[in-house]
Amino acid sequence: MSTSSPGWPVVLVHGWPVTDLHWQGLLPLLHRSGFTPVPITLPGLGKPAGSTTSFRKRDLAVLLGNDLSERGLTRFSLVGHDWGGTVALHLAAAMPNAVNAIVIEEEILPGIDVDIPAPGAEHYPSWHGPFNRTPGLAEQLVPGREHAYYGTFLRQSAGPAGLNAETVRSYIDAYTTYDALEAGLGYYRTRADDITDIQRLQQNPIHTPVLALGGRYAMGAAVADGLRPLATNVTALVLEQSGHYPAEQEPEPTAQAITDFLQQHHAGIE
Repeated sequence: MSTSSPGWPVVLVHGWPVTDLHWQGLLPLLHRSGFTPVPITLPGLGKPAGSTTSFRKRDLAVLLGNDLSERGLTRFSLVGHDWGGTVALHLAAAMPNAVNAIVIEEEILPGIDVDIPAPGAEHYPSWHGPFNRTPGLAEQLVPGREHAYYGTFLRQSAGPAGLNAETVRSYIDAYTTYDALEAGLGYYRTRADDITDIQRLQQNPIHTPVLALGGRYAMGAAVADGLRPLATNVTALVLEQSGHYPAEQEPEPTAQAITDFLQQHHAGIE
């Protein structure tokens, strides 16, 4: 398949606490560039967790791979945001012949020790990880206060540019369901297993090309720094006006960077 051939699948996997609205600015440019976007919502991230009992990212990557196989997708690119980035990297490691390129937006994988540089360190929250991992705490404090809990994280993590108010409301509504809190906490409470899995990946870094996208007012250059122990071919880009959501906060430059990267690594694929 050449770079001018339409239809190459690009699987989009968002994180917490957002929904597939995160990709709304990216989808039109992907279509115009000849790609077929395939937005995926992981269990519990704005939709019911269903029968999913393990939120270990390696297990979620297996579920995602099975889902894509059932859709008939055998070769594709991956774009992962936040927890979706960790799942995407696990999937690429497990299916190296299927994934030709990966974009990781605003994720430092569990157990990777890198410092978030200024000014992101002054904006990106540090409270939510320990809070979400503490057994029983969020269960007692969050119900009935979802606007304060999710709203505070979304506001702080977005940095000075902020997020669209209607989109924030839709995110909070999507996570104000009977099982959304339990599932969301589950993503954080598998940390020990996730760290073990990432340590295994470090022993055998992937060779799939990776574009690391950071927001200057969130993780910034730490996204790329954190991926270099896990991948041999990492390209770094920091979006200067963004917080944790470059695809929403700077949709045009972010989308252009993603499509340029995907087209570069799509050329010559048959």
